[in-house]
Amino acid sequence: MNDDSSSRLAASLRAWIADAPPGARLPSSRALVAEHGVSPVTVQKALRALTAQGLVESRPGVGTFVREARAVRAHDHGWQTAALGAPPERGPQLSTSLRTTPNDVVALHSGYPDRSLLPERLVRAATARAARTDAVVSRPPSAGLPDLQAWFAADLGTATAGDVIVTPGSQSGLSIACRALVGAGRPLVVESPTYWGVIGAAAQARVQLVPVPSGPDGPDPDDLDRAFATSGARAFYAQPSFANPTGAHWAADRADAVLDVVRAHGAFLVEDDWAHDFGITVDPVPLAARDDSGHVVYLRSLTKSVSASVRVAGIVARGPARERLLAAAQAESMYVSSLLQAIALDVVTQPGWRTHVRGLRQQLAARRDLLAAALREHVPQAAFALPAGGLNLWLRLPDGTDVRRLGLDCEREGVVIAAGDEWFPAEPAGAYVRLNFSGPDPGSFERGARVIGAALAQQE
Repeated sequence: MNDDSSSRLAASLRAWIADAPPGARLPSSRALVAEHGVSPVTVQKALRALTAQGLVESRPGVGTFVREARAVRAHDHGWQTAALGAPPERGPQLSTSLRTTPNDVVALHSGYPDRSLLPERLVRAATARAARTDAVVSRPPSAGLPDLQAWFAADLGTATAGDVIVTPGSQSGLSIACRALVGAGRPLVVESPTYWGVIGAAAQARVQLVPVPSGPDGPDPDDLDRAFATSGARAFYAQPSFANPTGAHWAADRADAVLDVVRAHGAFLVEDDWAHDFGITVDPVPLAARDDSGHVVYLRSLTKSVSASVRVAGIVARGPARERLLAAAQAESMYVSSLLQAIALDVVTQPGWRTHVRGLRQQLAARRDLLAAALREHVPQAAFALPAGGLNLWLRLPDGTDVRRLGLDCEREGVVIAAGDEWFPAEPAGAYVRLNFSGPDPGSFERGARVIGAALAQQE
């Protein structure tokens, strides 16, 4: 059966769902096949579409049920007028994380997971299916394919499809946020250290960064309050779950305290949930799920967890901020390729996607622990916390360590590391390196740690 058949079936089921009470069980797949004269594949495709739209939920071994509708309340977004101010000007360091290296080196520097950790089979199958559809020639809506918007909204759980803007990766989303929510010459509060990508995006947008120190538990709310008060900033960029580079994960009480500060200053919190699929010992709960007043602008990327070639992310925003972000997105990229959006949507709505994410947790845990054990044995001078998720270990080295020299010495021995300096928006607060435990060949971790330890010993 073709896409038209699944679309007609989905439309018929939507009409049935509209009259059904929450929790009602849908007819079985066998009954739908018999009633509508379609194939089982068509039924499954229609049900996946309804699931992505947040209309139904599947309970394995039990059936598919009408999802309980969330109450939609009108909210006053008038406070955003003062926070946004006049429309900003439209304005226009290479990272170690993006370096490509020969296969014979120990690559601990990358910002991306190895292909063995990606759902390659799902991506290849989704690409083949998408290539047979109109996605190869059609222009999508500027805000994104409606079904993909609905998936992002349903995945967050506190948004509607109309709140979502699809962007070509999270870096594009950060650039858009810097221009649309902050603007040239205006301040943006950031954690220190923070993701190097926001530092670059702010520089291109001529945004002034205001750093606040942030540790394993996130920033101190009092420090954040002072930063807002002294700078006059109306936006704060943060990574509450498995921050890059530190791996920090905020507890619920810290998240609530930070949100209280942001609201008190009539500001935005730009939440970068880049590692949503990389939880190891805890599952991330986005701050956006705690906010329904438009203070949190939520950025969720699929690039690292689906495929580096499928650069797709979603921004969730409400009120006038959403319209300004959409205008900035249109100015930057007009729209995101229909083909890439179709591939991403296909992958994340396949039954195998959740299976993949569950298996990924175990693989990342094993790699993290393997690298940590090697570092404890061969680099006892380094201090680090074991992150609850993400892809990296953040090592504090002895004071006085020449991190740049350390990197060069390691590279001469075939080990590439990332010096921590590029993650600080101002002067580094110490000697740090970031090591990625999701890279290729975990069997080489011990060799890498041994080289780092030897190079570090030469500086003592």
